[in-house]
Amino acid sequence: MAITHVQLVSVPVSDQDRARDFYVDTLGFDLQGDNPMGPDRRWVQVAPKGGATALTLVTWFPTMPPGSLKGLVLETDDLDADVATLAARGVRFADGGIQQAPWGRFVTFDDPDGNGIVLQATAGG
Repeated sequence: MAITHVQLVSVPVSDQDRARDFYVDTLGFDLQGDNPMGPDRRWVQVAPKGGATALTLVTWFPTMPPGSLKGLVLETDDLDADVATLAARGVRFADGGIQQAPWGRFVTFDDPDGNGIVLQATAGG
């Protein structure tokens, strides 16, 4: 097998503009593309700065209703600073904020459609 990495993950959303604004303005992702795909579809792609894996914000998969993605895990080098920034930007964290686990620390929250996101710092972050 010559597979090298995950390139793209589809995130089901109801409103691509709202989702794009959340991932770019709130999470600080780069907008890699926002292009038409015919008369009623757009390809909206975002990614963490310097990240190898991108997200496409999709509205067209009937088997992926908005908010059905759970467990999208993002890694950070400074969990405390990122949590403070996200809280200032209006993100509400589940489970009382930062949690401790044997492998590191994490918080969970949802995007505007209810897709579940984990922000983690492994061992010492």
